[in-house]
Amino acid sequence: MFANAYQGKKVFITGHTGFKGSWLAAWLLQLGAKVCGFAHDIPTTPANFTALNLKEHIQDVTGDIRDRAALLKALQAFQPDVVFHLAAQAIVRKSYADPVETFESNMLGTLNVLEAIRQTPSVQTAIIITSDKCYRNDEWVYGYRETDHLGGHDPYSASKGCAELIAHSYCQSFFQTGPACCTVRAGNVIGGGDWAQDRIVPDCARAWAAKEPVVLRNPQATRPWQHVLEPLSGYLWLGAKLLTAPDNQRLRGQAYNFGPRAEVCATVREVVEGLALHWPNFQFTMEHKDPKEQAECTLLKLCCDKALAHLNWQATLNFEETLRYTAEWYHCFYSQLAPVMLDFTLGQIAAYVTCATQRGQVWTA
Repeated sequence: MFANAYQGKKVFITGHTGFKGSWLAAWLLQLGAKVCGFAHDIPTTPANFTALNLKEHIQDVTGDIRDRAALLKALQAFQPDVVFHLAAQAIVRKSYADPVETFESNMLGTLNVLEAIRQTPSVQTAIIITSDKCYRNDEWVYGYRETDHLGGHDPYSASKGCAELIAHSYCQSFFQTGPACCTVRAGNVIGGGDWAQDRIVPDCARAWAAKEPVVLRNPQATRPWQHVLEPLSGYLWLGAKLLTAPDNQRLRGQAYNFGPRAEVCATVREVVEGLALHWPNFQFTMEHKDPKEQAECTLLKLCCDKALAHLNWQATLNFEETLRYTAEWYHCFYSQLAPVMLDFTLGQIAAYVTCATQRGQVWTA
């Protein structure tokens, strides 16, 4: 899998206590990597990081990516081969409440990570994870390409556009040789272990576990939903390719979108109804969105043709499978089986890999 590129490698993850970061850490452990994570705190209660008991399996460093000296010290102490940068303030609505933290974390934090990489010769490959919201959203019905305009009206989107520009500058100025660096963009990621605020799947899990109805603020909002393992497979495959010459020369400095197939685009209401098929006795109610509430896009999807052309990557799961994987994880957690969640999560990864192998995904070799 991934050309065995991560076996024995030292991998440094910023934001390893978050939803995507903890899934990435678990998968890397399964791939035989030695993992060190750097994060300010555990962002939610519950959290996937604690549910999987990852602290017992990886090197866990507490620190803020806005603290350049602490970040550099941690990176140089671990001497990683690969860096995945995921740490961020990731909630759009929170970016309105605290724009300073959002810009400092997402813009200055990315700068600090890149500078620490520049000063750590052991790093061979770096993947900088931003967001689909780094694009200026014009409410197009077709997917955004890597060459489309960056930026956004809300502080979160703007901060992610800035992070892309900073990363591009470092790639062109410092990483033409040395570490091979790329940026990657994905969005509307769902899966077990997400308890962030203002996200529909965690809202469902919390409410249904408490036998309460879910309130849908914007049931007709349409998104291209994808399971967390989908973009992670792209990140890991890109990282593996960057570790191997001559691929690293061809791919370095590029930006890549990772998103689902077109048929996985669905409304919030369709997601909730689909999840409910795997969670009995559900309820939900709808309310009209407050017109004074800060703007949130109704449609934003990515064109992933570049990832297909350069990496032969495409998503694996259909819409029903995406929802089933997600609902089954939460159902296991809330069925008092939390002590076995790492095994259950690794089992879902193995099932996903088997499915990807059967469907001919190139990264499974």
